[in-house]
This record gives sequence, C-alpha cells and structure tokens, in this order.
Amino acid sequence: MTPARKALRPTTAAALSVTVMAGAAFGLAPANAAAAPTPTAATTTTAATGTSSGVSIRFVDIPGDGGVNLAANVVAPANADASHRLPLVVLPTSWSLPQVEYLAQAKKLAETGYVVLTYNTRGFWQSGGRIETAGPPDIADASKAIDWALAHTPADPDHIGMAGLSYGAGISLLAAGADPRIKAVVAMSGWADLVGSIYSERTQHSQAAGLLAGAGTLTGRPSEEFQQILDDFFSSNLAKEKDLIAWGKKRSAATYLDRINANGAAIMLGNSWGDSIFPPNSYADFFEKLTGPKRLELRPGDHATAELTGLLGLPNTTWSHARQWLDRYLKGERNGIDSEQPVQLTSRTADGDGYEGYPSWSAVPSEQRRVPLAATEKVTANHDSGANAGTVLLGGALDQFLKLPPLASIPLLPRSYAAVWQTGAYAGEQRVRGTVKLHTTVTSDRSDGTAVAYLYDVGPLGVGKLITHAPFTFHDRTPGTRFGVDLELFSTAYDVPAGHRLALVVDTVDPLYIEHNPDGAHLTFSSPDSDPSHLTVPVRD
Repeated sequence: MTPARKALRPTTAAALSVTVMAGAAFGLAPANAAAAPTPTAATTTTAATGTSSGVSIRFVDIPGDGGVNLAANVVAPANADASHRLPLVVLPTSWSLPQVEYLAQAKKLAETGYVVLTYNTRGFWQSGGRIETAGPPDIADASKAIDWALAHTPADPDHIGMAGLSYGAGISLLAAGADPRIKAVVAMSGWADLVGSIYSERTQHSQAAGLLAGAGTLTGRPSEEFQQILDDFFSSNLAKEKDLIAWGKKRSAATYLDRINANGAAIMLGNSWGDSIFPPNSYADFFEKLTGPKRLELRPGDHATAELTGLLGLPNTTWSHARQWLDRYLKGERNGIDSEQPVQLTSRTADGDGYEGYPSWSAVPSEQRRVPLAATEKVTANHDSGANAGTVLLGGALDQFLKLPPLASIPLLPRSYAAVWQTGAYAGEQRVRGTVKLHTTVTSDRSDGTAVAYLYDVGPLGVGKLITHAPFTFHDRTPGTRFGVDLELFSTAYDVPAGHRLALVVDTVDPLYIEHNPDGAHLTFSSPDSDPSHLTVPVRD
C-alpha cells in the first residue's frame, strides 16, 4: 500500500488550483454564504408569474425528499388547465446552475404542448439540503417533483419524461431505474459509471474533480459525506478506495441497469468525444446493454459544449433531437427519429454537423487493426515529456470549434521521459471509429506508478494531433516483476489523412491527473514473445 496521504506534485497542485478557480464560472455568487432555504407549508405558492408567447412561467417552491425545499419553475401553455392533461417533462439542473438554466428550452417545449417542471437540485442555490452528488435523496427528489407536478399542474400521469444536462442527465438516468412512471429520458453530457469517469484505471481525474469541487463550494452546500470523499480522493487515501468505489457505484446508472431495463423508458444518450469530465466510454457500454428504445449521439466537443447554445435559445442540433425524442415517446408523434440508426456519430475532423448512422456501438468499426509494439522502451518517471491531453473544458472545445486538439512535436519528445512507437505513413485515409485498446507489458522498479497513453495523428512535419488518450495507475506491484496492462483509451471518431502516420506515446505526467510515481522511478514497456505488445485500432472502411 502507498502511504495514506501523498503531497500533490507542483504541476498537479497548480492545475488543481486553476480548475478550482474555474469553478467560479459556474456560479454568480457563493450560495453557501447564505442560510439554506427553510421549507414552509406554502411550498406550492407562486413566487412569480409571467407569460411569454402563449407560455406561462411560474416560480415555485416544492417539497423534496424529507421535506427539503426545492426551488423550481413551471413552464406550460398559457391556456393549460385541468380539463386537458399534457405530457410532463422534469428537468433537474446541472451542477451549480440555477433553475433558470433550462428556461429557453422549457419555453420551446411548452409552446408545443408540454408542462415543464425544472428545479434546482438539493444543496444548490435557493434549494435546501446538502449536495448529495446524485445520491438516494436526489433520486427521491425527482419522484417528489413528479408527485408535485401531477398534483398541481395539468400533467398527464401516463406521459412523463425526464431530461437534463450533466448533473441533471445523471439524475434523470438514475430516476428512470427508480420510478417506473418515467417513460422517456434524454441524458446529455452525463455519466453512466461515475467511478469510470473520475477514477478510471485507479487514476484520479484531478482537474475534473477539482472543477466540480470548486463550483460546488462556491454555489452550494456540500454534504459531510461529499467533503470526506473529496478529501480521500485528493489525498490518494488507498485505505478508503473501496469506500470511494462503493460511493460512486451507488451513483451510477450502470449499477441499476436491470431496473432501468425492467421499467422500459425510452432513453436517448448524448455526449462529446472530448468530454473531460465524463468521457464517452461508459455511455457507449451502457447503451449496448439497454433493451428498450434507445439512441446514442456522440459528437465533437468537451463537457456540455455541444448543448450550450441551446441553453441560450439558439438553434442547436442536440436539443432539437432531444425534443424529437420526447415528442416520439411522450406524444406518440411519428417524426422518424425512431426509424434512424440508433447510433449517430460525427467525426471530430468532419466539416459541418452531419451524422454517421450505425445499428449498434459494436458495429461502428468494420475492422480492428492490430499495430505491433515490438521495441522495448524505458522512461524515467515524474517528468512531463510535453505530451499531454490539454485542459479540462478547454481542450475539447478548441477541438470542436477550431479543429485544434492538443499538439505535440513527436520527434522532439525527450525519449528518456516518453516511450514512442510509430507506424509508417498510410497510403489512404484511416477512419478511426470506436475505442482504441492498448496491450503491453510493464516493469517498474517501484511498487506504485502512473502512466498515460496518447495516440497521435502525425503529419509530414512531425507535429502530432491528439486523437485520444487514457491514464492507468498501479499499486502494490513487486518491483522488477513485469505485469500485463490492458487499457481502453477514450472512445473517439477521427479521420487520419493519407500520408500521415499514427504514433503511440506513453509518459508518466499529465496535468489532468494525479500521478503516483515515486521520485526516481523507471517504467519499462516490453513485448515478450509469449505475449506481444500491440495497439488495436478500430477503423471504418
């Protein structure tokens, strides 16, 4: 076991400080400076009322689980009354955002005949309680919100949907396993496996977690449990690793897959290839195991960047598809979305917003191309080679809007700090589609360590554009004894131009992650004859 606490290295500490400060961007004022709202008996009293374009907007307080007050708003057609029931859509807010987050999209839904209830998740802004991080109280709140809407609006109990972005997406998916009244879900930029998202291959995603922690502290009131989890997470307290994993699984839709399938909600999942908080792999795996009506959309961008313009009321493909999905499964409209291929992808290098359709996630690649990694490479740990995966929220956004992923000069990478393998130049375009997998053999002269694998598209001048990456960490290995590593890199869709080559780079430091390499450690990557190292690259003809 490593020590219970390990000081953060300067690069990690600096990156963590930046992301904690970046959390301020998610809130306009520190909510924890004010007293938590106290629920009152008048939880159905309208705080404000207005109409716009035939739509009524009411700000209300509603009782959540245990009587906790939830700040909410109801958006509905102005002429809606109890004489005619309308489909209901419930929208829990994203992490740190107020309940007006969805107002533009709620109005669009109400204009087409929906009752929409959006509410601030507990622990944030004017809602009471503490931040439970999509824990059981949050899921119970979703059902309480439905109960309230059925009692106080003309919502139809047989046509109920939930939708949300990021935190709201995770809560919506979890609620679909807990409440069989939910018939349709749209979960955008969310997660299905929380452990796999922020602790993949035993590696702490420190920038992502730091952003969430900072934003939560600025705009909400973290629970004692959440604060303890964060403390153990950032201190690398391996004695608490099982507790961290159990905490995360309780908050993962994948844990409740059987219940979600039994309830049969129609589920649409959407994510971005470069999501630096919730990478797309867990959505893809979860999608394959769903048995009801389902749709998976993956596109360029970082966390929530694909949906952002829709929150501002601007034209947005993702939100347009979300409304079509709800129309199909809550209103019964035959709008064609269910007759499209259920997997819809946009390549990161494609121009425009065109989608490629596939019958399943496993059908996305037509070939798994094996690239041998025969050369033995040895690196010294604790040094940043210059290969890295960018910055949380920014890296994927630059790729989406400017086609500018993180770059590295492959010939100039110091070989004492970075292991490098390259293919020859390809005669034709290589359409990478799906999940790249690395199999290698590692020997360390220390018992603990971290490495990060990067796959680059390398042009004629040696400049590499990042295609995908992933970290892995090991503990309690016998020094000097080799062991096998099988690593799934984050799923992607990327077209490598003709004349370019692929380069796999492995180093030991990336500002996105906490690393566990003792000072002076060395890692050797080898390819035994009995177990050759290789990279498996999924490609599409």
